[in-house]
Amino acid sequence: MSDPAPQDAPLDLLIVGCGPAGMAAAIAARRAGLAVTVADESQAAGGQIYRSVLKPFPGSPALGSDYRLGAALARRFSDSGAVLIPGATVFLVEPDPEGGFETGLMIGGRGRRVRSRCVLIATGAHERPFPVPGWTLPGVMTAGAAQTMLKASGVVPEGPLHLVGTGPLLYLLAAQYARLGVPVAALLDTAPRRNWLAALPHLPAFLGTAYAWKGIGLLREVLASTRIVRGVEDLSLGGDGRVAEILYRAGGRRHVLPTRTVLLHQGVVPQVNLAMACGVPHRWNSDRLAFEPELGPDGRTHRPGLYVAGDTGGIAGAQVAEHRGTLAALAVLRDLGRDAPDAAGPRGAARKALRGRRFLDALYRPPDRCRVPSADETIVCRCEEVRAGEIRALARQGAQGPNQAKFFSRAGMGPCQGRLCGLTVCETMAAETGRDPEAIGYMRVRMPVKPVPLAAMADLAREPV
Repeated sequence: MSDPAPQDAPLDLLIVGCGPAGMAAAIAARRAGLAVTVADESQAAGGQIYRSVLKPFPGSPALGSDYRLGAALARRFSDSGAVLIPGATVFLVEPDPEGGFETGLMIGGRGRRVRSRCVLIATGAHERPFPVPGWTLPGVMTAGAAQTMLKASGVVPEGPLHLVGTGPLLYLLAAQYARLGVPVAALLDTAPRRNWLAALPHLPAFLGTAYAWKGIGLLREVLASTRIVRGVEDLSLGGDGRVAEILYRAGGRRHVLPTRTVLLHQGVVPQVNLAMACGVPHRWNSDRLAFEPELGPDGRTHRPGLYVAGDTGGIAGAQVAEHRGTLAALAVLRDLGRDAPDAAGPRGAARKALRGRRFLDALYRPPDRCRVPSADETIVCRCEEVRAGEIRALARQGAQGPNQAKFFSRAGMGPCQGRLCGLTVCETMAAETGRDPEAIGYMRVRMPVKPVPLAAMADLAREPV
């Protein structure tokens, strides 16, 4: 549907995000008879991982069997009776004076207010910033954005095409392009070789999972079709008005590769802005190099009626996100005094799906040199064009964290509201001052969590719909 129906009473549950966690939560909650609405910025169910899964394009079989598994989940969601509000930007969640929550949505440029007894945040993840010289040039984009283009419309970038960075998604995208006959000139892997030593203790647990054998098969597929360069260092991108070359060092030598399109990627991190704006405390995870929310059992937060599920609570993949979504829905049922099925099944399934995750986290841990720019001229905040040297200078002058840096430099004040620079600013200041990112902290996120017209906010003053 395109607009929420008029409300005589609050919904039982509003879910923000229609990916694996959001869909699974809606299915479980609807099975118990709750009134459930799901709001998502996309036009259909699936989230980023299962985008357009119910509307396949001719080349969609190349996306792989894991992607096609999402179709069954999306169909169960569509049949559950939950209401989907597509194209909805959630920018505000605040307490309802009568109990529960009032959530502000923007739909088609107009603001709408939805009342609910509970809110589940399942906003998923976004790609980690990859600030290297030249990353703002036309022709440079993220691997995730390229995969979104592929899933949404079957479009691929023009070549010569290079994949640069580290992480499972980079290899998956290389395999998907190979299946479609799209040539990838090279995959430049920036993961340090020492990552293998850190990952080795976790290898036995990983080999006992289905992920291991899928990963081995995927790696063989990529090796057969794509040139892989490992141990890439001192990376920069050059070009006059558009990216034209990749400069890097590997094997003790400097290299220059002509290119037309560069797809950058070095893993994903939780999408924390909405949960932070709701006041949920977050902690720095030094293994996954990201801020993650402090959660109680089954996705409960410190605020009664507010829950977090899926990769928003910590990167674990689509299968774990689905189980965590179910667990969060069962927690909602119990907290509302409704009968709830035993949570042992989905809890055990989540633990099983998590086996071997520490191996992947260690193997694909992005190096410091790719997270904290060494060159002062490298742009850190793309929206406001703030450079790394400015952030370092502010740290030397006594700025205590990203909030002070934001005040003096405008880093994080653009349309993305820090989603593309928050981690970089934090880690740059931590490196400059010798402090831990936990002590530096993240940018203070307030409502509205996304830029919306004043007219849309003014609409909320009217009676709720």
